[in-house]
Amino acid sequence: MARPRQFDEDTVLRAVCDQFWDAGYAATSLQDLMRVSGLGKGSIYAAFGDKHELFLRVLRRYVASLERTLRRSVDSTPRALDALRSFVMMPVGDPEGVAARRGCLLANSTTELASSDPVVAAEAREAYENMTAVLADGVRSAQAQGDVSPSADPVGMARALLAAQQGLTFMGRTGMDVATLEATARSLTAQLLATPGDDSRA
Repeated sequence: MARPRQFDEDTVLRAVCDQFWDAGYAATSLQDLMRVSGLGKGSIYAAFGDKHELFLRVLRRYVASLERTLRRSVDSTPRALDALRSFVMMPVGDPEGVAARRGCLLANSTTELASSDPVVAAEAREAYENMTAVLADGVRSAQAQGDVSPSADPVGMARALLAAQQGLTFMGRTGMDVATLEATARSLTAQLLATPGDDSRA
């Protein structure tokens, strides 16, 4: 009979996620994973597979959480427009700039690995398509509430919002000061999410 696991899986996966997030995939060694997880090599392989399999496990876990959070925001915020604005402003939510410099695990991993790892590239494409679908639902809700022009293409606007948010994430990773990054984010939201009759784009 196999022995029950002597560790908390969620705790281990959070620690491993932080390691990959902070150091990147290539710079994370098996020794790093052993250190942050508190597990031996045999236990890691038995529970999660090799480094690549473990990375995919934490990436998918991270993406699922990201998608749930976005869906919850779009569905529960009284004005869908506010949820869309909050999404674009997400990279500047930390006034100290620590979160901006850390970036997003999905964006960081896509930048590092998508050109050489077809599995990661496919995971990223699926994640971005799923996020686009949620944002498009938010645009449709905002249209129904009179906050977005009824002539706007929900999917096209959703892709623009996602591109803006991810662009801000990338700029934050460069160390851009938070004030400049926030001003850029506010300019993007004003341009992309001007309400009907709003002259803020002029």
